[in-house]
Amino acid sequence: MSFFITGTDTGAGKTYVTRLILETLRHAGQDAVGYKPVACGDREDAIVLAAASGDLDLDEVNPVYLNSAVAPYVAGMLENRRVDPADLLAGYHRLAAKHGRVLVEGAGGWEVPIAPNYRISDLAADLGLPVILVAGNRLGALNHILLTVNAIRAKGLVCAGIIMNQLEDEMDMAMITNKGVVEDLTGVPLLDHLIHGQDFLDAEPYLAI
Repeated sequence: MSFFITGTDTGAGKTYVTRLILETLRHAGQDAVGYKPVACGDREDAIVLAAASGDLDLDEVNPVYLNSAVAPYVAGMLENRRVDPADLLAGYHRLAAKHGRVLVEGAGGWEVPIAPNYRISDLAADLGLPVILVAGNRLGALNHILLTVNAIRAKGLVCAGIIMNQLEDEMDMAMITNKGVVEDLTGVPLLDHLIHGQDFLDAEPYLAI
């Protein structure tokens, strides 16, 4: 099964997590590849996903690239370009026709605008994939997680799991308690709590969903 990977906000660790899941699935013998429909500012995220996907062609992994490090909608305005959602959807379907699993990484958070009247959440809804939510484990994360999970459900999509990404070496009380209560608060499985710098995952949770 393919998944859409979103974050509670920019910097939560979507690319890091997507790379780890790709490497884990491929190590387990799965034909899994990454897809970064739109990138802004640079293509580093797409380069990481292309490498983790068995060195796929960069333009296949990332069909739309904008130079400005802002939301795609704003970058398109600045560069006198309009992102066509149909191009993003077509890129996914090309990969999905050739590979068993496609992990689609969004840009920023759930409601980042891509084009007029079209957001990351609309792209996810058009793809119809279950969503994995990445959250930076910090004070305030529970609020961001609850808001995003509710927004995912409002689009008629399933949040298949939450991954909490510890961004600092040492855990404070908020980080410790966040991971202990997030399943009860959301009703969504906590697939992983990643420790800063962790470089491999247990494949079982990702093979099971």
